[in-house]
Amino acid sequence: EAARFYGLAAEQGNADAQFNRAVLCSSGRGVQQDDHEAVRLYRLAAEQGNAQAQFNLAVRITHGKGIPQDNREAARFYRLAAEQGHANAQYSLANLCVSGRGVPQDDAEAA
Repeated sequence: EAARFYGLAAEQGNADAQFNRAVLCSSGRGVQQDDHEAVRLYRLAAEQGNAQAQFNLAVRITHGKGIPQDNREAARFYRLAAEQGHANAQYSLANLCVSGRGVPQDDAEAA
């Protein structure tokens, strides 16, 4: 029943509900597994500043899961989450900076 209420709150624009419903859609827990719906909901929550949603969306974009793979777009969402202090996003963004994937190669920024 949690999935239903997350869905209701998500459709009303609640970022935490959008994130939680996306997690359920991603895993198939309590709802049918749906990568495209997970991406849609992560994006809605990410656009409202939810750092974990920004990170999860960036991971999906990096791996092309439910959305076309795009390192530049992934870097944008990693950066948004990293700027909020999200450690995993900071690490992932550093990896992109070192390799030059999606961002200009920059060892100094990676450090």
